[in-house]
Amino acid sequence: MFAIGRHPNVTGLGLEKAGVALNPRNSGVAVDNFSRTSAPNIYAIGDVTHRINLTPVAIREGHAFADTVFGKRTVEVDHTNIPTAVFSQPEVGTVGLTEEAARAKYSHVDIYKTAFRPIKSTMSGRDTRVLMKLVVDGATDRMLGCHVVGDSAAEIIQAVAIAVKMKATKADFDATFALHPTAAEELVTMRTPTARHVREAAAE
Repeated sequence: MFAIGRHPNVTGLGLEKAGVALNPRNSGVAVDNFSRTSAPNIYAIGDVTHRINLTPVAIREGHAFADTVFGKRTVEVDHTNIPTAVFSQPEVGTVGLTEEAARAKYSHVDIYKTAFRPIKSTMSGRDTRVLMKLVVDGATDRMLGCHVVGDSAAEIIQAVAIAVKMKATKADFDATFALHPTAAEELVTMRTPTARHVREAAAE
């Protein structure tokens, strides 16, 4: 599979004449946290800003724009912890920080990881496997990220994204009853970290 990316098609729109600046970092229309451009009374949302090119993100940005400009209610879109998926075979679902990003940002990072054959696969004789990884702040126990590869990964991640957005902890996951027999039950039954990372500076 090859993923080469894309760039916003903003040429030929006369943005320079309107005083709308482009972001030199990503070639999209430059906007602030409220989707305002460099030109007064001109806003930009969605793929043209080249922030996060997903339909639900553009819809949320549009709602925030309408609330802020016409609804007399200032709304800023939070672009963190957006769930995403790749609808390949197997599916890939992810929300929050990767292990690498978490280690760069936090001093203590705990990783919980498992790979297994779901019961429905063992009973049907299939060799389909599922991979799940939880990324946890080792200092506060807060869930920083969740990554799933396997059947229904996108469906699972959509639900887990609520917990990550609410700043749930690993203890919250541990205290949740498992729904057996499902693949998703592994998310609340992983008890032992497979890796614990501590920055040298933090360890001193």
